[in-house]
Amino acid sequence: MARIELAVLDDAPAVGLQALDELWFQVAGTVCNLRCRHCFISCSPENDSFWFMSREEVAQALEESVELGVKEYYFTGGEPFMNREMEGILADTLALGPATVLTNATLMPQRRARSLAQLAADSMYTLELRVSLDGITQEMNDDIRGEGAFRRCMEGVEALVEEGFLPIITCMRSWPEEDTEHYLEGFRELLGEVGYHRPRIKILPPLLMGEEAERTRGYDETERVTQTMMEGFDESQLLCTRARLVTARGVYACPILLESPSARLGNTVGEAAARPASLKESACYTCYLSGAICSNTPSSAGRDR
Repeated sequence: MARIELAVLDDAPAVGLQALDELWFQVAGTVCNLRCRHCFISCSPENDSFWFMSREEVAQALEESVELGVKEYYFTGGEPFMNREMEGILADTLALGPATVLTNATLMPQRRARSLAQLAADSMYTLELRVSLDGITQEMNDDIRGEGAFRRCMEGVEALVEEGFLPIITCMRSWPEEDTEHYLEGFRELLGEVGYHRPRIKILPPLLMGEEAERTRGYDETERVTQTMMEGFDESQLLCTRARLVTARGVYACPILLESPSARLGNTVGEAAARPASLKESACYTCYLSGAICSNTPSSAGRDR
């Protein structure tokens, strides 16, 4: 019986690209200034398995993206602001469309926040900052993100707010789901202390891979997407039906599956756009349940506040 169940699970579905609305860049590779205990790709100061993308490499993909009709751009890592060319990269990007940077905000002095505000002011497109904060207290956050991360993040958020940004505060849910309202209220109170009232908050489900698999648990064999599960399912809920991830080592189906060989779809954006994305990885199960958790746009299955 067990062999039959596993055979079904191995028969993973695949989905094609409906439209290339979002183009993501692993602009800092796997290099980060923090060692977060829940990081699904185990980024750290020493993890150079994926290296920084140069401004020229990003520009080449941006040029290709125009012909493919990309509507918005996302930058992730690692920590994007460890890339010394990040502000130049954003200047190039904001000439073409809206941009979002996923950051831990610990490298956000006032001068950088001011420079980013000027980039936004000079563009007809919006610049969003998604800030990772994993607790409503220093103890709660730093237990996951490391000593001092809470203080530096809050200073970064305050700097961004002072420059007119409304950063999207992003948190992995590390508590029972029924307690979410309590934590949302805690975030509102905390952020109000630095002048950020009525904040934008995005709660993400845990991804049971990388460091998080060591901290709590990994996916079990039944937590996978099957052909049967896709019958009648709205495929547009999955990020891989509208996005691709560009790295220094090729183009992947999505930012979650950076370290999954099955997710590498080509050397160029065009190649990757033409190929379907396999849903064979366990992390696809989380997206199936929760919607396109990486995107700013809330899905009907996801939960933004």
